Amino acid sequence: MTSERQILPRSLAIPKSWKTLDFGSVFSAFLYPALGVIGLVTAIVAGLLMESVRLHWWYAPIVLAVIAGTVVVCNIGIGGLHRIWQHKAGELRAPAQIIVMINCLLAMQGSIKDWINYHSQHHRFADQPGDPHNPFESKTWAWVGWILFRDDKDLARPMPLWIKNNVIVRICDKNYNLLASLMHFGIPAIIYLTVWALGGDLVITLLIHAAVVIGRAMQFHATVLGINVFGHLQMPKWFTYILALLTGGEAFHDHHHDEPVSILHLPRKGFWNRIFDYNGTFFLICEKLKWAKDLNIAPRFATVKAKA
Repeated sequence: MTSERQILPRSLAIPKSWKTLDFGSVFSAFLYPALGVIGLVTAIVAGLLMESVRLHWWYAPIVLAVIAGTVVVCNIGIGGLHRIWQHKAGELRAPAQIIVMINCLLAMQGSIKDWINYHSQHHRFADQPGDPHNPFESKTWAWVGWILFRDDKDLARPMPLWIKNNVIVRICDKNYNLLASLMHFGIPAIIYLTVWALGGDLVITLLIHAAVVIGRAMQFHATVLGINVFGHLQMPKWFTYILALLTGGEAFHDHHHDEPVSILHLPRKGFWNRIFDYNGTFFLICEKLKWAKDLNIAPRFATVKAKA
């Protein structure tokens, strides 16, 4: 007989307390993005109020380009984590695995083991009690509640069998906090010191750094809010396509649940299909470079052109 705990909605079954609060998730979801906004505002205010600090008009397109580039890079990491390592839609060779892992670290995705285990539960219980982020029981919970409050039993689940022998994933997962700290704090500190020592422009350095942090935050919340919540609701087509640009095509969530073991979320042919589903396009490029093999493409995505 199914226990009461198993059929309770996750938003009710998991206690909300300081003991179950995941401070890494609090930092990733809210505190780190706030640092990016503070850095951006600080640079702008300094340029407006201090004579020694100069702001140039061309800083603005640079900042926007860095934000957009960061969104794309983070998504490519999540695309590999989701479509390859989660759903086994193909196989990546070492160069592509390293790219995906670095991008996952930039995106602050946390433990790959926990990511895959949570997502497996999501597909098993989609939109039902047991789904870790069911928007029909609580939209706030489906957005951030499920990553802020964790159940020890969820975190105790072992690495899934199909990924446990992946050396790159295993090493990065074991050293995630160290590697993420080096990427998000160590490397920026070295860059700031180098720019300062060479007499460079610390203002544009701060603006670029803030743009990376903000771009990562935009991608993060486009995923957890855009996909976990809006992706399971009836939304206008134009809104889904905007979310697709912010998520690398992961926002085509109805397609994904229909064809979870597909490397593409839109048809292979068609220029705009490859733009909006750029995570899938990345893996097609990896296949050309011999960095990926055995890519699975759902029959309806293989040759059929997208409807207008």
